[in-house]
Amino acid sequence: MPKPIYLDYNATTPHDPEVIEAMRPFLEEEFGNPSSSHFYGSKPKQAVIKAREQVATLLNCRPEEIIFTSGGTESNNFALKGCAQAFRYKGNHIITSRIEHPAVIEVCNFLETTGYEVTYLPVDAFGRVQLDDLEAAIKKETTLISIMHANNEVGTVQPIAEIAEIAKKNDIILHTDAAQSVGKIPVDVNRLGVHLLSIAGHKVYAPKGVGVLYIRQRLAPAKLMHGAGQEMAVRPGTENVLEIVGLGMACEIAKRDLEKNMTHMRTMRERLFEGIKQECDQIKLNGHPQKRLPNTLSISFLDLEANRILDAIETEVAASAGAACHSDTVEVSAVLKAMKVPLEWARGTLRLTTGRMTTAAQIDAAVKAICAAVEKMRC
Repeated sequence: MPKPIYLDYNATTPHDPEVIEAMRPFLEEEFGNPSSSHFYGSKPKQAVIKAREQVATLLNCRPEEIIFTSGGTESNNFALKGCAQAFRYKGNHIITSRIEHPAVIEVCNFLETTGYEVTYLPVDAFGRVQLDDLEAAIKKETTLISIMHANNEVGTVQPIAEIAEIAKKNDIILHTDAAQSVGKIPVDVNRLGVHLLSIAGHKVYAPKGVGVLYIRQRLAPAKLMHGAGQEMAVRPGTENVLEIVGLGMACEIAKRDLEKNMTHMRTMRERLFEGIKQECDQIKLNGHPQKRLPNTLSISFLDLEANRILDAIETEVAASAGAACHSDTVEVSAVLKAMKVPLEWARGTLRLTTGRMTTAAQIDAAVKAICAAVEKMRC
């Protein structure tokens, strides 16, 4: 039986074949500890150095500003908790948005229990933070702003460079969660103007369990963990060489093929959207029509339930829902709530995301499956 068509690339990505090949020696032969001074530590050490350079080249920063972590969640925790603690002497106020990933929202919720004040900015109907709202939220106690680069559900890209100007004017640290944007749109830390930036390996065709926190030179967040001197002595623990190598190669590919991949993902997404529009009525696009990730399509079907659509197509298409519908309740995602998407639309929201491996034939088959399910439900 053939596998369902995969349209959930914002959830995770398959391993790129070049990534697998780069990792293979460190799975089969090169098992040494990079901290070892003898023969067996040499190649692993050089591999970590190379991977750090590959990531730095993608982000346009110095290699020593790249800290390898266990993934996006750890990177976000390190950035927020570390900066909150390190700059507590300046103030206890943090600003974020209502549409952040739980790896930011839950950290902020925790910090509120330890004496910090957090402002959760609203967003407009497209999911964009408004600069006026940000400026109005700033206090003399504000030490940190954390706004995601691009939203994982609707794909809306935030005005991070403009936010950075406001942060700089007010001497505030700026962090952005770039887990969804890296490899899909240009991500240059200097053009963005951020102090910290998070990456999750499994969103960029590398393995799960590895990530990066970019920390601008001379910025010193408090440590989350204490131990030996790995990762510039700020993130201790023996390096996950196998997956660090994979992430390094994934970042090299992302830099090398960015324009080609952006074009392909956008072409597949638009083919998907146009196909659904031709076959289905009473649909609604969520997210910004232009300032949006090239691969992301959040679409709502009026007065339908997303989980019923997914159940109907589960053998043909793998995708995600924007709402969990139960027998007597509907749990709409925090993102759709913040965007004030009406319940009759929000409850029928699908997130369909294309990737580098998506083909036109897959898109056409997915359109057929989705629209057939929707038509059947409306009969």
